[in-house]
Amino acid sequence: QVQLVESGGGLVQAGGSLRLSCAASGRTFSSSVMGWFRQAPGKEREFVGTVGWSGGVTYYADSVKGRFTISRDNAKNTVYLQMNSLKPEDTAVYYCAATRKSFRTVLPQEYDYWGQGTQVTVSS
Repeated sequence: QVQLVESGGGLVQAGGSLRLSCAASGRTFSSSVMGWFRQAPGKEREFVGTVGWSGGVTYYADSVKGRFTISRDNAKNTVYLQMNSLKPEDTAVYYCAATRKSFRTVLPQEYDYWGQGTQVTVSS
């Protein structure tokens, strides 16, 4: 079992940067693929990207590719989402999640554990 807690959200101007963290507890963290999702008001939860269990592979949605970077530190049981060149359309609640499936897993229902989310607001 894995417990996840996100932090690092806030208000930022367009073009700015934020780094989100997701602290995990539980023995299976280091063997789990970790994903980031986001959900804007009135919209479905959207895939952002994943990082493989070792940190060696990543996979991103086209909407964030080249702007966002996911990494992990298994020694600290933490996964990160570095967000650069932020746009107002990136405004959402951001969630981290864990799965035992492939790093190309993009459907929320295929993730087993979720954090509570952290709000990111990008002003224009």
